[in-house]
Parts: sequence; C-alpha cells; structure tokens
Amino acid sequence: MSEPASDIRLVAVDMDGTLLDGDGRVPDGLWPILERMRRVGALFAPASGRQYATLRREFEDHAEGMVFIAENGTYVVRDGEELASDTLDRDLVADVLSRVREMSHDVGVVLCGKRSAYIERDDDAFRAEAGKYYALLEHVPDLELVDDDILKIAVYDFGDAETGAAPALADIARTHQVVVSGAHWVDVMNRGVNKGVALRRLQDVLGVSAEQTAVFGDYLNDLEMMDAAYHSYAMANAHPDVAARARLRAPSHLDHGVIRVLEELFPA
Repeated sequence: MSEPASDIRLVAVDMDGTLLDGDGRVPDGLWPILERMRRVGALFAPASGRQYATLRREFEDHAEGMVFIAENGTYVVRDGEELASDTLDRDLVADVLSRVREMSHDVGVVLCGKRSAYIERDDDAFRAEAGKYYALLEHVPDLELVDDDILKIAVYDFGDAETGAAPALADIARTHQVVVSGAHWVDVMNRGVNKGVALRRLQDVLGVSAEQTAVFGDYLNDLEMMDAAYHSYAMANAHPDVAARARLRAPSHLDHGVIRVLEELFPA
C-alpha cells in the first residue's frame, strides 16, 4: 500500500472519489492526522475541480495555513490570499456557451469565477448536481453577461461525459484544455493549467521536492499531479489511466484509503 516516507513535507489530495467517503464527507480520521502533520511541518493541500469556497467550507475549522488548489489548478489560495490564477478569454467563454446550447443531449454549464460560480439553467436536477461542488452558486439570466474573472467552464452531462460532452468540445482542445474530470463532468481551461502545474508551482514556493511530496487521485484530472510527486497514489477505484501513471496504490475511498496511508506516513 505504501512505502517508508519519513520526509514528506507536502500532501496533495483530490476530493471526490479520493478523500471523500461514500457519503461525500471528509472522514473524521483526517483531523488528528492534520494536527500531526502541522507538528512536523508538513502541509496538506486539497487539490480539486471544486470551487475554492466549497473547499474552504469543507475544512473550515482546519483551514489556517492550508493551501487550496481549486478549480483543477486554475486558482491557488492560502489563508485567503491568491497565490496563482489563470483566467479564460471572454471569446472562448462565448464559444463554449454557444456549443453547449446547441448540444442535443441533456447538459448544463457552470461558469467558475473567482467571486462565485454561475448557472443559467436552474432546474432542480441540474442545480442539485452543481450544488455539490459550488458553495457559492448564483443563478443569472444570461451567462454571457457575467462580470467576473472566469477560471474554468464546467459542463455537466447527464449521460456519459467521455462519449457525450467531451467529443462535442474536442476541437477546442487545439487551443485549450478539455478535461474529463468525472463520469459526468467536462472542464474547459486554458492550456498548460492543471493540478500538476499548480502543485509544481507550490513546490517551488515552499522549497519542497517531488521526493518530499505525496499525492492521491482517482480520475483523469489527476494525471499530471501524479507526475509531480514521487509518492503518487492511485486509489483502488481509480480510472485505469491514473492507475497506470501512479507509482503506488491506496485502498478505495470507500475504505478510507487516504486516511489509511496517511496513518502510516504520519503515525501517532
């Protein structure tokens, strides 16, 4: 499951399908581990496609000093201070919105801004899915009129994202990233931005090496993060491509795999 790692100084952890349990909650076993990590000077960094406000809410009582790699690496924040961000051109936003509106299958779109996330579609089914990931979620009559710095466009496909929304947006990949970030989600971001790039920038700021870094992930938006750490763990439930990229394995998120590995890396 793991290997001796006495000099881990940075741990980056995906949320959905990785840290969160079957009920979508942070396991209670994490909190004492975070205290032990603080005592030895190791930093914990949630790295997710989720919104910064959502991540901050999940770790509200333990967020001091924590780095949040939000929106798949497009927004990095520590103690409320922006460390890095990468915003989309308005023409690209308009193009993606036009394409989504023309799709024949059942999809919805979230514009992910620095201040909030925004939706135009407001039915209960879509709002329930978007609300899982965006604590600040504002309904607007027209997404093209949103006045915010847009970090990411998240498209929710009620069918299969890999065979539905992703192919429909595939040609955008000539100039931007089109990433399947879950069974139903496709994210559009600027090229050269991902969790791995954000993690490497953080390593540079902290003076931490790949050999001093551990990462945990399960899905395609975690691929580049696997390359940024020597101690790279794919969850037992990981996508095959992630399992192939990682050096190590962790038990499934349903078995609290991250907690079990961290208990070995940072024993009481």
